[in-house]
Amino acid sequence: MKQRPPIGLEGRMSFTVAEEHVIDFASDGMPAVFSTPKMIALLERTARESVAPFLENGERTVGVELDIRHLAPAPLGSQVTLTTRCIGGEGVYLNFAVEARDDHELLAKGVHKRAVIKVDSFARRVRRKQEL
Repeated sequence: MKQRPPIGLEGRMSFTVAEEHVIDFASDGMPAVFSTPKMIALLERTARESVAPFLENGERTVGVELDIRHLAPAPLGSQVTLTTRCIGGEGVYLNFAVEARDDHELLAKGVHKRAVIKVDSFARRVRRKQEL
């Protein structure tokens, strides 16, 4: 890392819930709502992008831990804002408070941990597993 991201560093993403974001079992009266797996993926992306300027060339972050509570639904067409805030970390790890909100309420909250990795050594590790 060039330097550790400062405590309080925020990442933010806003979007409209579209077909690509909703559950795949919306039928028989079950409404199309923002899916938990899509929310997790977008929260991870938001955290990853927020710390990218602090990384050296050849470094990335990967998600290693997530503890989240999905508290409320967001229907198709809702405006959603995802926020990640760096709350610390140690060694190669960075910790984030994460949340999702729509125009009405808190949708989800939790904590997320990312690890800073070297792309070349990570790729070697993946190749070794592929060769087994």
